[in-house]
Amino acid sequence: MVKDSAGKQVAGLTWRDFTVYENNTRQRLTFFSVDPQPLSIAFVVDQTLPGNIMAQVNQSLGSFQGALTPFDEAAIFTYANGVKRWTTFTGGQGAALPTVLALARAPGTNSMAPITGGNPLSGACSISVNGSCPDPNLQPGKSTQMVGVLDLPKEIHTLNDAILAAATELSTCPKGQRRVLYVISDGKEFGSKARWRDVVQYLQTNRIAVVATLVGDSARWGEGWLDRFHLPFSSMYDNVLYKYTTATGGELFAEGGVNGIEDSYRRIAVEARNEYTLGYASQHPIYDEHYRSIDVRVNRPGLVVTAKPGYYPSGQDYK
Repeated sequence: MVKDSAGKQVAGLTWRDFTVYENNTRQRLTFFSVDPQPLSIAFVVDQTLPGNIMAQVNQSLGSFQGALTPFDEAAIFTYANGVKRWTTFTGGQGAALPTVLALARAPGTNSMAPITGGNPLSGACSISVNGSCPDPNLQPGKSTQMVGVLDLPKEIHTLNDAILAAATELSTCPKGQRRVLYVISDGKEFGSKARWRDVVQYLQTNRIAVVATLVGDSARWGEGWLDRFHLPFSSMYDNVLYKYTTATGGELFAEGGVNGIEDSYRRIAVEARNEYTLGYASQHPIYDEHYRSIDVRVNRPGLVVTAKPGYYPSGQDYK
């Protein structure tokens, strides 16, 4: 994908405008196309969002089909504490898709008050009588201080598992379809069995691009950037979506409100369908399964290229 400084897609480039490097070695282009490609979209909806944000997502789901053409196909997944596939790939303009999207709505989650563990009157007492400390001299530290113990409920956000499930479904799509894994979420991850690194390798091996609409607190200016960092002593990653999009050559939109979310459906589908497609014959042997970096450059000033940074070779690349 090529955009100008204003973020608009740039059309009219030819193969002469591009230079491609694999593992820092320039490649000779053997294929170039600007033809729109049909999409296979695995649509993943986060159901762990706060209730007010989930209501906006629910309201927007009816517009998702409007971004698709009769040549596209879509599969629907949701996740919270676990992953659910609502349908395998079905026609983008088929009658089944609106019904499935309506069934995939959820109330979301509400903030829970911390639970205090134990009797606050005896929080610091190893020895107590009727809930009170009988003698400060008998207690560790000789203190009768009352300490409340906060037991915060754990949030489960199985984003890695959901992306892997959707990617597994996408890997079976025909080669002529552009494989897109579209996630609408706040990017939080906790509790997945799948590891991020393994999921990314699977995506890169199967030529799957992750694009996403970031919603909720993570979509606010500044907060989404800070959420990229993993805080010490914390098990949860507040936003891993940016890592998925960067590793697969996708895009990340931050939206608030129903109109913004609906517009992101349209933009993502249009941009994914109208990308430049470049091809070359790798100089590395087929049996070399190591990661191969890719650097795509446009020989014109002021333009920004979005492309996958690399891939793992697969037998399907040679079919």
